Amino acid sequence: MPSPVARRHRLASAVGLALAAAAPPAVSAGFQILEQSASTLGVAHAGTAAAVHDASTVFWNPAGQMLLEGRQAALALSAIFPSTRYSESGSSTFAALGDGGQGGERAWVPAMFAAFPIAPNLSAGLAINAPMGLATEWSASWAGQYHAVRSSIETLNVNPTLAWRVSDALSLGAGVSYQKLDATFTNRVLVPLGPSAVATGTGTIEGLDWGWGWNVGAIWSPAASTRIAATYRSAIHYTIDGTLALSDLPVAVPSRAVSADVKLPDTFSIAVSHRIDPSLRVLADWSYTGWSSIEDLRIVDKASGAAVSTTRLGFSNAWRVGVGGEYAASDRWLLRAGVAYDTTPVQDAYRTPRLPDSDRTWLAFGARWAPSRNAPWWFDVGYAHLFMKDAPSELPYAGAPAEERLRGALVGRYRNSVDILSAQVGVRF
Repeated sequence: MPSPVARRHRLASAVGLALAAAAPPAVSAGFQILEQSASTLGVAHAGTAAAVHDASTVFWNPAGQMLLEGRQAALALSAIFPSTRYSESGSSTFAALGDGGQGGERAWVPAMFAAFPIAPNLSAGLAINAPMGLATEWSASWAGQYHAVRSSIETLNVNPTLAWRVSDALSLGAGVSYQKLDATFTNRVLVPLGPSAVATGTGTIEGLDWGWGWNVGAIWSPAASTRIAATYRSAIHYTIDGTLALSDLPVAVPSRAVSADVKLPDTFSIAVSHRIDPSLRVLADWSYTGWSSIEDLRIVDKASGAAVSTTRLGFSNAWRVGVGGEYAASDRWLLRAGVAYDTTPVQDAYRTPRLPDSDRTWLAFGARWAPSRNAPWWFDVGYAHLFMKDAPSELPYAGAPAEERLRGALVGRYRNSVDILSAQVGVRF
C-alpha cells in the first residue's frame, strides 16, 4: 500500500494541475474569458482591435480611445451557461460511480471601462475586468472523482491605459495590468490510516497571487472607411502560494504550504474594420494565444523546497479567426451578427475533467438601441452559442508516472456546448 506521503503527492499533482489548467469550456479556448462587452459579443468578438464600439476598447485596444467621442464609460455583465457532460466507455476502475452529472457551472462576469481625453492628442483609460476564469464541478462521487471534483479560478484585472494620436491616420496605445489569480480546487483522495485501513477524503488546495503585465496597440486608417489594427497583451507570471489540506477523514491530517510557478499566456491580434456604406460595416480578425507557456506544472513544498509533484500539461499554442458585421437599421437600432472558429490548446492525450476543452465554432447575434442618433447613452445586448467538438478522455496518458495511474483510468468522451448572454450600458459625457 502506498505511504501517506505518496498519497499526498498524488493529491498535490491532481489539484496542482488545476492551478494552471482548470476552467470550463465556457468561453474562448483554454480558460480565456472574451466576454468583456456585449457590443463585441454580438459580432462573435470579430475585429475587436479595430472595431472601437465604445469604451471597452480600453481593454481590446487602447489606441482606439483616440477614436471615441468625448468622455465615455461602459458597464457590462455577461452570463455564461456551459453544458459539460461526460460519458464513460467502461474502462474506468470507478465507472460504476457515475458520469459526474453536469460539470459546467454558470458564471456571471462583470466588466467596467472608462476613457477620457486629457489633451487634444492624448487620452487616458481604465479597464476593470476578469480576463480568465470560471469553474467546473462534478458530483462528489463519480468515475473521475480522483482526478477532479471542483475547479474554480477567478481573476481580477486592473488595467490603466494611455493613447496618443500620432497623426490623423495613426493612433497608439499602451497600458499596464495588475492582475490577481485566486484558485480553489478539490478532488477525492484515498488516504492510508494504518497497515490495513484506508479512508476516502477530500483534498483541497487554495492559493492566490498578484502579477504584473502590459499591453500595447495601434490603429491605422489608410482611408476614412477602413481601419487596420494590431494589439498585444503580455504573459503574466504568478508564484501561487497555497495550502494543501485533507478533510472528511476520521482523523485530522495537518495541512501543508505549497507553491507553484504559473505563466499565463500572451495574446496577439490583428483586425480590420471596413465600412461598405454609412449603414453597413464588416469586421474580421485573427488572434493568437501562446498557451505553450504552460507545459508542465511543478508543485513544491514551501517548507523544504522539495518537489511534491510534476504534472505534464502539454498545452499547444492556439488561434482564433472571426468575421462579423453591423447594420444600422435606423437612428435607434444597430444590428449585429458574427461567426468565429476557436482552437483549443488542450491535446487529447492530456485532457482532464478540470479542463475538458475542445475546438469550437461561435454563432452570435446582437443589437444596440439608443434613444436617438446622438443620444448620450445607449444599451447593447449580445448572444452567442458555441458549438464544440466532442472531446476524448484518455487518462492516464501514455507514459504517465505512477502517481497519475493511481487515480484510475478515465476513458470516455466529453460533450460540451455553451450559451452566452451579455448586456451593457454605455454613456458619453
